[in-house]
Amino acid sequence: MKIGIIGTGNMGRILAEALIDGNAVSPSSMMITNRTLSKALEIKKIYPGLSVGENAVEVAENADAIFVCVKPHHVLGVLKTINPVLTRDKCVISITSPISVGQIESKVDCSVMRIIPSITNRALAGISLFSFGTRCTTEWREALFTLFKKVSVPLEIEENITRVASDIVSCGPAFFSHLVQSFINGAVKETEIDQETATKLSSEMLIGLGELLSQNHYTLQTLQEKVCVKGGITGEGIKVLESETGDMFEQIFQATHKKFAEELEKTKEQFGP
Repeated sequence: MKIGIIGTGNMGRILAEALIDGNAVSPSSMMITNRTLSKALEIKKIYPGLSVGENAVEVAENADAIFVCVKPHHVLGVLKTINPVLTRDKCVISITSPISVGQIESKVDCSVMRIIPSITNRALAGISLFSFGTRCTTEWREALFTLFKKVSVPLEIEENITRVASDIVSCGPAFFSHLVQSFINGAVKETEIDQETATKLSSEMLIGLGELLSQNHYTLQTLQEKVCVKGGITGEGIKVLESETGDMFEQIFQATHKKFAEELEKTKEQFGP
């Protein structure tokens, strides 16, 4: 299978690196391009075996699975550009949540799916969210699911939970990184620990926490119960968290869904209802 990636910004690059490092594809089976070609050429320096296409059409012509990794408002333009070379046996994959597989299917004649990746996939971990078009063949579904098992835990989702699932999987790492950074800053401000040590301790704590959950030693709830001994110090900290966080996370989802609704309106203007 030949993989094509159109757009090597943050997620396009992460996707290329993860697929190659996870041995999902060989560099020689991948062609990438970017509007600013120098960004694609930077990746080629790391993986000399891959090819850099001059433009999106060249990538679409040479690839079987074409990942469109551009900003939402550029997707339609890319689809119109590559559609003349999209034969029915190819598959177009979008990675952006505001554009539905149905909207993409309305513009191309081949198989279509959406795969929303996560920055955690760069570590060959985390979830990748799958949605399939009505014309997407069983062969393509199985092929891409198998491919992404090398770099993630692929999960098919319904359209109605696309945003919240993406909030958790794709935005979640940034949200929790922000919280941990605040945790570190608080420790430095209130105690004698330095930034470097606090960061090291917090990072290793997170890695250990992830391993505990991955190995199914505890659930989130049982882990809290195990650490939070009655009358102990942890419990005092939990009380503060309970009182201070309040409806913070509800507000986060309200904010992301409001922005998502705005993006949906913009895509409807481009693609139609």
